Amino acid sequence: MEQKTARQIDPSIFKAYDIRGIYPDQIDEDVCYRIARAYVASQGWKRVVVGHDMRETADSLVEATIRGITDQGADVVPIGLTSTPMYYFAVNLLKGDAGMMVTASHNPAGYNGYKMTGPDAIPSISYISNEELWRRASAGEFPESAKKGTVHPKEDVLDRYITAVLENAGISDFGDLKIAVDTANGMGGLILPKLFERVGNDPIKIFWEIDGTFPNHEANPLKLETLKWLQEAVVKNKANFGAAFDGDGDRVAFVDEKGEPVSGDMITALIAREMLKKQPGAKILYDIRSSWAVPEEIKAAGGIPVPCRVGHGLIKKQMRKEGGYFAGELSSHYYFSTFFYTDNGDLTFLNIVKLLLSEGKPLSELVAPLMRYYHTPEINSVVDDVRGKLALLKTVYSGGKMSELDGLTVEFDDWWFNVRPSQTEPLLRLNLEAKTKEMMEEKTEEVLKIIRS
Repeated sequence: MEQKTARQIDPSIFKAYDIRGIYPDQIDEDVCYRIARAYVASQGWKRVVVGHDMRETADSLVEATIRGITDQGADVVPIGLTSTPMYYFAVNLLKGDAGMMVTASHNPAGYNGYKMTGPDAIPSISYISNEELWRRASAGEFPESAKKGTVHPKEDVLDRYITAVLENAGISDFGDLKIAVDTANGMGGLILPKLFERVGNDPIKIFWEIDGTFPNHEANPLKLETLKWLQEAVVKNKANFGAAFDGDGDRVAFVDEKGEPVSGDMITALIAREMLKKQPGAKILYDIRSSWAVPEEIKAAGGIPVPCRVGHGLIKKQMRKEGGYFAGELSSHYYFSTFFYTDNGDLTFLNIVKLLLSEGKPLSELVAPLMRYYHTPEINSVVDDVRGKLALLKTVYSGGKMSELDGLTVEFDDWWFNVRPSQTEPLLRLNLEAKTKEMMEEKTEEVLKIIRS
């Protein structure tokens, strides 16, 4: 056993599915070296695909990652600058038995971390929990390798990726659609120019320059304040719709032709309808925070709606286990079984383009019939005793239909709520929906009073 160092790594950087921390206080080159060695050693991986996003700390952390992988005896196939969806594609294309991407997704510029996979881009937590990975990396004790791994020549997969997503979506041109796209200075600035060039469409470009300092706004389209540039561009240019990608390109949010944001669950329903044309009767997963309208639309389109937990590591596992065809999250992650069971902002975008071309209606008209209930945003509350509050809510609302698939969901005839604990903080997250606005407001106040008392 080789012991590199005994310094303990901050456990808070090991999230439920990924690794993210502030550089250099929480994550640095030494931490990345040890995580890489620990991950390779844990499963005996032999061929690891390595990529990174545009963050300023990427180069040195990638170098440390590659040293850790090769010191542990595994070969590295570098792909350089990449979006997360293209990285997942590369793990499959290049036959990696594992993948490590240096990225902190939509987090602010000071963060960095990892998204890691096993073979077929299956999330790393299916092989080793982040808690166990933290323990091994912190201990710094690694089996000695008989020989050092090799770093292969860099693979350029961009053109092959663009071909694959266009073929998967079944689309080769965008007609005369006028589209505004905000890539938030993130990795969409690598993918989208090539994609639009391939289909011969000239988009309205917002913050397409790749810049890991995110000089214009946070690369998180879930925060409505980050959409204002996109909304203004759509209205000013009379665009058919707008799309906003997050920092690493696995999430995409939409605004309609009026500049109004479309919630993630409504996009799930619309794409599910389109996907079910290709595979009638398929299972469609939707996260438990989604509107009642989502399972209703899936059923109406001939599909089988299946509720699922929140989080990409859990959803991908459930999709594979239950044979899910497509899945959507309120957080604007969308998952395609036909593309390695991964979440892909580009494929989601292409499916919305395809939907608008086939329906011949504005996005606002397609969404309007789905907006038949009244849904709160996700409301966070700091609590001292998470388990105690969940138990109290179970008692108070014992007359409803209950599920503990993810936190606590309670359904009544005219309203429902879900309360989920945060994975990392003493928080409860509330989502609530009702058939009338008045009931939504009344029940939100009622449930929050119990949570916060």
